[in-house]
Amino acid sequence: MRVLIIEDENLSARRLESQLLRYDPTLQVLDRLPSVARAVAWLQTNPVPDLLLLDIHLGDDVGFRIFEQVAVRPPVIFTTAYDEYMVQAFKVNSIDYLLKPIRYEELAAALDRYRVLRQQLATPPPDLAALLQLVARPAEPAYRDRFLVSAGSKLRSIEVGDIAYFFSESKVTFLAPQTGPALPLEYSLDKLTQLLNPRQFFRVSRQYLVGLPAITSVHAYSAGRLKLELRPAPRHEVFVSGDRVLDFKDWLGR
Repeated sequence: MRVLIIEDENLSARRLESQLLRYDPTLQVLDRLPSVARAVAWLQTNPVPDLLLLDIHLGDDVGFRIFEQVAVRPPVIFTTAYDEYMVQAFKVNSIDYLLKPIRYEELAAALDRYRVLRQQLATPPPDLAALLQLVARPAEPAYRDRFLVSAGSKLRSIEVGDIAYFFSESKVTFLAPQTGPALPLEYSLDKLTQLLNPRQFFRVSRQYLVGLPAITSVHAYSAGRLKLELRPAPRHEVFVSGDRVLDFKDWLGR
């Protein structure tokens, strides 16, 4: 089985590859691609893979755009952080829909299903037109309600309402709860900006994504920036970047 992974989160892509090889050590992961543009270029110059593992929201566009540009329709297992309102649509013509973080048992079941369908030569291509129509539908986005994080040897589910802010340090993203120590998180700040309700969280800089209740005070600072006081106290001084000040003030006033 030759599999192509299209996923913009490097940690998620590496984890998927590890789970695939655990399922079948003879399986071949052809490549890990982070964007629509890279995927299109790859598919235009390489043989058709047996299976795609495809994230829905990539860094440069919606993953379905790949199929508008390349006449390749291998079976697809969707891997996404987005909520259940799309699940039934994906189930119609795709192999499966898996919600992040991907559990090995769910991925293995999807791969079993793919093998059965492949043997029966009955795997239909995804109904991309219908899926694109669903993505473009001006419905209320489904934002994350909780995150699963590692706390030592244990897993812990944290409600979004209990999160003060997120920050990036040494290329690792951390979740800062209202009480307790900061915990490492799988997602980048760019991805979190998509997953969280923008009325509740604002990306004040490249390093910080803050929740409204965490802001205790705002101070004018040099070069047109704003300095924030947060609770709990962060590891670093937190500033609103100059190019985000107007949007930040608008966000505070909503």
